[in-house]
Amino acid sequence: MSTTLIKTDFNFPGQTAVYHGKVRDVYTINNDLLIMIATDRISAFDVVLPQGIPYKGQVLNQIAKKFLDATADIVPNWKTASPDPTVTAGLKCEPYKVEMVIRGYLTGSAWREYRAGARTLCGVELPEGMKENQKFPTPIITPTTKAEKGHDENISKEEIIAQGLVGREEYEQLERHTLDLFQRGTEMAAQKGLILVDTKYEFGKRNGKIYLIDEIHTPDSSRYFYAAGYRERFEKNEEQRQLSKEFVRKWLMDNGFQGREGQEVPEMTEAYCTGVSDRYIELYENITGEKFVKADASDVLNRIEKNIIAFLNGRS
Repeated sequence: MSTTLIKTDFNFPGQTAVYHGKVRDVYTINNDLLIMIATDRISAFDVVLPQGIPYKGQVLNQIAKKFLDATADIVPNWKTASPDPTVTAGLKCEPYKVEMVIRGYLTGSAWREYRAGARTLCGVELPEGMKENQKFPTPIITPTTKAEKGHDENISKEEIIAQGLVGREEYEQLERHTLDLFQRGTEMAAQKGLILVDTKYEFGKRNGKIYLIDEIHTPDSSRYFYAAGYRERFEKNEEQRQLSKEFVRKWLMDNGFQGREGQEVPEMTEAYCTGVSDRYIELYENITGEKFVKADASDVLNRIEKNIIAFLNGRS
């Protein structure tokens, strides 16, 4: 796994800041341009796991690139270029302090809360008698706060407005964008025999204008089911065949890890990491309908640095 991209420490011309997130490293150029590098790090339960996943960064970056381009008519987005298979460059925006989570089906953490008795999620009333993986009558928006460290927290629309995180008029605009983006993603997934189950969007503001930022419709931010067999599995209360990071969370939970104090991450063998990589590539090929071409990762840091510097020099 020596070719996995775990850490970057570049110093680009005009660099004014750098931020190392759970998965992405973001370099700011002249306080105006962002260079976002999708590493092969993987996180779950807000914990960065100790091993990287080969080609995961390339998968995430190229899926996000495809969907940013395919939704630019709905809302402008921050992307201006992709100078490397793992890199997106774009406009620096001021992020909103909430993430817009939208759910078409009752699954994942929402199902776990529902099963425990919750009938309200982020201020949204949930119908009685629902089953795991059941489709909601209409998609629901369940926003979260954006935590600098630790866990994001569920929050309702009214709490967001009352706390002054986002004004009512702007928040309702974010809601409209979220619903429209989810509809487009749902249609594109259906064309490939997939169901877009849930996802999250992040927005920012620049010169008074709202932009879609960060990634979109990737397996790290979204959950997909295979459409074929969904109904039969649902009616038999069987697990759905899915393409998302949920299988990593399930493996961790099955091995006694949910990110709580005192718990240890189970051993991530090379075979396990390769298997996770294969799942990410499978999702790429299914959702894009294109063959995944592995970029040369024999000297991945040098490749990325050269491509970004060439891009920056081409702008000056």
